[in-house]
Amino acid sequence: MLRRLTPVLLTLVVVVLGITALSARPDDGATRPGADFVVLVGAAGLRWDDVDPENTPTLWRMAEQGAIGSLSVRSAHRPTCPVDGWLTLGAGNFAAWPGNRPGGGCPATGVTIERPDGIGANLPDQASAVVHNQEQLSWGATPGALAESVRCSVAVGPGAAVAAARPFGRVDRYAPSLPENPAELLGSCVLSIVDVGTVDDDDPAIRAAQARQADARLARVLAARPPRSLVLVAGVSDTDSPARLHVAIADGPGWEGGSLTSPSTARSGYLQLIDLAPTVLAVLDKPMPERAFLGRPAVTVDDRPDDLRAAIEAPADADREAAAQRRVAGWFFTLLAVAQIALAVAVLPLLRRARRLAGPHGPEPVSRRIVAVVELLLIAAALAVPAALLADAVPWWRGDHAGLWYASVTALLIVGGTAVVRFSPGHERTLGPLGAVAGLATLVVGVDVLTGSRLQLNGVVGYSALEGGRYAGLGTVGLGVFVAGALLCGGWLAQRFRRGWRPMVMVTVGGLAVVIVGSPYLGADSIGAIALTAGVSVAAAICSGGWLTVSRLAWATMAALAVTVGFALVDLGRQADERGSLGRFLAAVGDGTGGLTVHRSSSSNIQTLVNSPLTVLALAGAALVWLALLQPWGGLMRLFGIYPAIRAAMAGTAVAVGLGGVLGGSALDVAGAAAALVVPMAALAALRVLDHSTDRTVPDSGRPGGQVGATPPDGGPVGGGAAGGAAGGAPGRDDGATSPERPDADAPPPAHDAAPVDDPATSDDAATSDDAATSDGAETSEGAETSDGGERDPDRPQAAGERRAPRVPAQPAPAAGEIPAG
Repeated sequence: MLRRLTPVLLTLVVVVLGITALSARPDDGATRPGADFVVLVGAAGLRWDDVDPENTPTLWRMAEQGAIGSLSVRSAHRPTCPVDGWLTLGAGNFAAWPGNRPGGGCPATGVTIERPDGIGANLPDQASAVVHNQEQLSWGATPGALAESVRCSVAVGPGAAVAAARPFGRVDRYAPSLPENPAELLGSCVLSIVDVGTVDDDDPAIRAAQARQADARLARVLAARPPRSLVLVAGVSDTDSPARLHVAIADGPGWEGGSLTSPSTARSGYLQLIDLAPTVLAVLDKPMPERAFLGRPAVTVDDRPDDLRAAIEAPADADREAAAQRRVAGWFFTLLAVAQIALAVAVLPLLRRARRLAGPHGPEPVSRRIVAVVELLLIAAALAVPAALLADAVPWWRGDHAGLWYASVTALLIVGGTAVVRFSPGHERTLGPLGAVAGLATLVVGVDVLTGSRLQLNGVVGYSALEGGRYAGLGTVGLGVFVAGALLCGGWLAQRFRRGWRPMVMVTVGGLAVVIVGSPYLGADSIGAIALTAGVSVAAAICSGGWLTVSRLAWATMAALAVTVGFALVDLGRQADERGSLGRFLAAVGDGTGGLTVHRSSSSNIQTLVNSPLTVLALAGAALVWLALLQPWGGLMRLFGIYPAIRAAMAGTAVAVGLGGVLGGSALDVAGAAAALVVPMAALAALRVLDHSTDRTVPDSGRPGGQVGATPPDGGPVGGGAAGGAAGGAPGRDDGATSPERPDADAPPPAHDAAPVDDPATSDDAATSDDAATSDGAETSEGAETSDGGERDPDRPQAAGERRAPRVPAQPAPAAGEIPAG
């Protein structure tokens, strides 16, 4: 009865762990003081490397006394042109101005601004911009939502007019340029938006002059600011490709010192352009417009260095790292895909010749030296992504040849990691390298997440703040590697226990991984946690034997749904500005805008599937597994039969990365990252299993100097011993058990003298003798499993009185008239 209830109980454990991880929300200790007026000053293209005490003294003093951060200016168009940035600022959502952009650049023409009176202005094209964003773009932005949320707003300059225009095009108060004394104008409305110019030239001298002019205009604004006001300075857009991080400064009562952040980034020192509109309304204590804003109000965190130069150098260095990451990431993943495909092709002939056939005409075995080299290359390939993540601990992006420095550091880390695995205890065991590689990968990603995911932010195998998708927690590649590593670690550990304990071991390891992935304090990936819950449920259900049946898949699906529903109920109970992605999606479904989220996810999946090198890794790995490793000569079926916990871990990994990629809008990227770790280890373990597929274990006869099934000195078989075929087996068979190519779950387990031995070394990392699995996953009536149709688990410790016989090739058939020996 307890055994039947085990899947139910374990499912409940995973569900509870998942909901617990997702429901907790961190208290960041942030503050958001109020103000009577807000002045939002924008300078398109302004970056932190434009700010210094000599050329821009006003910006320097403002940064010294206010809160600072790095601003990601993502909009609905890439790159974010100035008009897109200003429109996004006023929408509080990813928006873009309609029109053609030749070559993907920014349009040269400006926005038409009409002045029917001497007070305000009108944008005749604003209505078409609203229709364009509502009907043709997938974000559902409403240009002018910020201006529509306040009673009165002021715009100074053409860019500010775009941000301050209401949805029907009206600007309440407008000045084409900043007056000499703008005090009266800035005090006439609670919200003022000022365009102080553009900093866009590539020439350092001209760029410095542009920044100096913007700084002078900002000085006039600060001199005329209304009492008890908040001044926000933002580099509202890029000016050309590629994208960069920009300046964000908040100066006002209660905003002294500290770093800017928001719940949309969950990363201290980082802010999004879409966060500025909700910040304005929160400071002015105005209600947020329904369904309009994707951004979240900014807050300050007191973690800034006391030295202003050091404080400004941090966002400037982050901008340099993000720019270098974009250049290096493309060729890294391309080279990784090429290397793994080449290694897969090289492994194919070794798989074909790894199984040592009996008889004089079998293929010559591959040189042990070649096999050892290929094994090291497989280990190195599996460690490439963890090593690339760890390489970001070194500031390689600061050198003149950033790509070369990064390649050198990554190569050294790969070599070091391969050496650690090679000389780790138990390397000679079948599962030794797999367990060591999975442990290292899980450790690298897990420690990074536990310490704030600093290596993933702007990292080559992490995520970029320039893309605006994620700023904290686990990224797409990190999720794939961590899920695969954690489940393989769970399978490797579970294989060391007896069958009854394996589900508990798998749930313990997998449940901890779910907490790390889903906790807002750590991985902050609710979709990943839900997908991993399904994978852990699958692995726990089949780790003690059997395949992924419909009922077991149903249990895994129910577990994932239970976590989803439980977290959704908790998330919906929070305030709107505190909800996670799942809660916001369900709220959107309730008000009829959920289709936009589904459309964005579908579009993201299609674009990622077509453009990402990780798609090639995923497809190449699947091809190697399906067309080679799972074939009768590939060894993976034999590995699965002998080690059911490893089979469970790999099946759970496939389920988790598949769900995580599709639901997260990253298509096969999560699967590709997982394949970079799993497929090389599966190939290495299959090679080792095949290499020892014809070993034999011969028990002692109990008589001094004799043994059952011993081979006489002349080489002739005695009583159908191991070398000449199993008792009752066909003559000339290469092993004495049911063929892996034709598994027979109904065949009785053979005697120990006919059981093949996979690993000649005594091992304690495999199952005990009551736990050998059939190659098709069927269980015997006693509850024990047989491997490859009834073979004893090859890696279990050698029993007392048991002796392993050497490989003895089958004797050739006697010629006509010849009397066989013996």
